[in-house]
Amino acid sequence: MTAAPARRPSTRRTSDPALTEDIPFVVDRSAAEPLAVQVAEGLRAAAAAGWLRGGDRVPSSRELAARLGVSRTVVTAAYEQLHAEGWLSGRHGSGTYLTAAPQPVPEHAAAAVAPKTAPALLDLSPGSPCVEAIDRAAWRRAWRAASDRMPLAVKARGGDPEYRAAVVEHLLRHRGLSADSETELLATSGTSSAVGEFAAALLRPGDRVAIEDPGYLRAAGAFQAAGVELVPIPLDADGLRVDRIPADVQAVYCTPAHQFPLGARMPAARRVELVEFVRRTGALVIEDDYDGELRYDTAPLPLLATLAPDVVVHLGTTSKILSPTLGIGWLVGPPEVTAAVLAYRERTGTGPAPAGQMVLAEFARHGDLARHLRRVRRVMPRRRAIVMAELDRHGLPVLGDAAGSHLVAPLPNAAAEQRVIAAARERGVYLDGLARHHLGRRHTYGIALGYAALPRADLAAAARVAGECLARA
Repeated sequence: MTAAPARRPSTRRTSDPALTEDIPFVVDRSAAEPLAVQVAEGLRAAAAAGWLRGGDRVPSSRELAARLGVSRTVVTAAYEQLHAEGWLSGRHGSGTYLTAAPQPVPEHAAAAVAPKTAPALLDLSPGSPCVEAIDRAAWRRAWRAASDRMPLAVKARGGDPEYRAAVVEHLLRHRGLSADSETELLATSGTSSAVGEFAAALLRPGDRVAIEDPGYLRAAGAFQAAGVELVPIPLDADGLRVDRIPADVQAVYCTPAHQFPLGARMPAARRVELVEFVRRTGALVIEDDYDGELRYDTAPLPLLATLAPDVVVHLGTTSKILSPTLGIGWLVGPPEVTAAVLAYRERTGTGPAPAGQMVLAEFARHGDLARHLRRVRRVMPRRRAIVMAELDRHGLPVLGDAAGSHLVAPLPNAAAEQRVIAAARERGVYLDGLARHHLGRRHTYGIALGYAALPRADLAAAARVAGECLARA
């Protein structure tokens, strides 16, 4: 577990390689808190106690991973979170630096949010899929069929051809988007990875990108890791406020089908306004369609990519509709965008792993993917109803559309949000507050309640606790 270190007496800077060994925290693999969260908390504590100071270069992800005995992916995720919060910044060619040291957390506040490791918390945070809906027999068939294919000698940088063909069919059938698998569609490792590739391939350090606030912090971290300046844009009931986007941005990142985390659906008029803006200014739109297939109340609006394929880069993922086990997604964009990303992959030797692509292609081959989506669309409204029933019982309001895998219960201020989170944690339930999803000044508070991942019995118990804690606030 992370430990708050004593005040650092030395004046040594992190440019000294030996300092990597001196960062005074460890991770606890038995804790319920994810390792990446523990690493981020440990670095914040080290900065608050003076072991790290504004302007210090933090260890590389490889160095810190070796020091802590964790995977590099864990440290990278922690760094992305700290980038999104504004504590870290990248300097091209010279590393990552601490921008400022956070103030020490008061002891009473730390006690209010300290994680409980036993028993394990029932997690109602958003972002996880409903793996219970997966047909296990179909899942096993797909893996067996994928394993029958010959091992690759050379990886296709753009993605496995059969996978790309399966995604083209999926997008046309379920999202109404037509794409050329050769020139307009690439396999990715998911939406956050695709954002990072887009930024590295098409943007330069110092370029400005407009992004929803509150919004998706992993996408923000991917942009910031590439040295991009983020411009937080406020939201209203229709999503991103296009009238608040400055004219000098190079790109606009948004989640129009189901805004994350507030859940709004961008209406047709706002979509047209956004397309007209980027065409007028020469920018591009990055449309993150992370759970666009999961609509239950009405048919989804046309994708931005179908309205304006010349200025929209469409991103999708299997992590929300199927499972993050596959670690795959897709990017659809103008040929010049996909060509730039491919050139970046050739320069860096990077690209998505083929295994998950092969499994998805086999899962889709005989219609199992389409059947799975039909099953999920039947299951998810019933799960949402479990949470809604508890909120309705207490007369609590809800934000967002009847879509996706989470909903939002608003709260009046930060203090109320923290009280609800702390009270639920004491009763064995983890809740995710809106405050942490802000990129600029915090102005929207509440709880984002995910209803996809828990078994139904646990979901009912956790929803009951959440409703009672929200009602008391």
